Amino acid sequence: MIQRLGVPHPAIGYVPYLRDMVLARYPDAKFNEDNNHRLNEDELIAFLDGCDGAIMGGDIVSDRLLRELPQLRNIGIFGVGLNTVDLAACQKHGVKLGHRSGTNRLAVAELALTFMITTLRWITPLNQAMREGKRPRTRIGRNLTGRVVGIHGCGHIGQEVVRLLQPFNCTIIANDLKDRSDFYAEYGVQAVSFDELLERSEVLTLHLPLTRATRNLYDGATLDRLRDDCVLINTCRGGIVDEDSLLERLESNRIPAAGFDVFDIEPAQNDRLLRHPNLIATPHAGASTRDARIAMVGAVIDGLTDGKLVNPVDFADYMD
Repeated sequence: MIQRLGVPHPAIGYVPYLRDMVLARYPDAKFNEDNNHRLNEDELIAFLDGCDGAIMGGDIVSDRLLRELPQLRNIGIFGVGLNTVDLAACQKHGVKLGHRSGTNRLAVAELALTFMITTLRWITPLNQAMREGKRPRTRIGRNLTGRVVGIHGCGHIGQEVVRLLQPFNCTIIANDLKDRSDFYAEYGVQAVSFDELLERSEVLTLHLPLTRATRNLYDGATLDRLRDDCVLINTCRGGIVDEDSLLERLESNRIPAAGFDVFDIEPAQNDRLLRHPNLIATPHAGASTRDARIAMVGAVIDGLTDGKLVNPVDFADYMD
């Protein structure tokens, strides 16, 4: 039974209806309510001093943090990513981790679909020109309907994208390390190699965890293998696409357009990339809907109760 819960993630602390969900289960919980400040490691250690449970999301769970907070042995993850959690350290210190994949899948999939239509129809550069008083002539785009859409990573969110694409009569191809054959058969998805995914996709949407294997997977050489009309969508994790290489290819029109919700450093730092007219960018807002946030807080509260000791087998996708 958790006696004292700390919630350093400001996305919960400054939203009254989310904070009330936590307080209903943990009346003595303490919150970081400053949405303009994410706590660094030293601040996290000070904030969580005396807490035996924590709700973390995007906060660095390091070996040092767990070593200096020996009473902290129950952590619930707000969100679906574990790239900021040192799983080996959790295992070493006997931490119970509550984590549920897929709670934000619909919200993120809807944003990916939004990016597809927006990039194919040149909405961002046309809107920018209109706002600047240029009154541009129309620009010929492409329908999403009938396109070849490639999905790299067909887990919870990738599968939700497939479902949302059904009315658009797209040819959907997917590459995933896991066997998704039953799902593919149900929704008419073609399983393809990584090479074929790059060669055929007119729209390529990424839904991968950030691991050692996927970091900078989409470097300059890989981006150059895309079709010259392929638009690239990333709503999963920054660091999977090399941003300097992406900018070079947007500037040369080698890649016509891209939609990115995630960046290697967040808040995003590369203003040249962010201001490029053929990039639509959002600040890691994929799960930023009321519906998704309520589901995520419900899941993390349950995770504090039924979390389990970290076993590499249970988190194999994140420990590659």
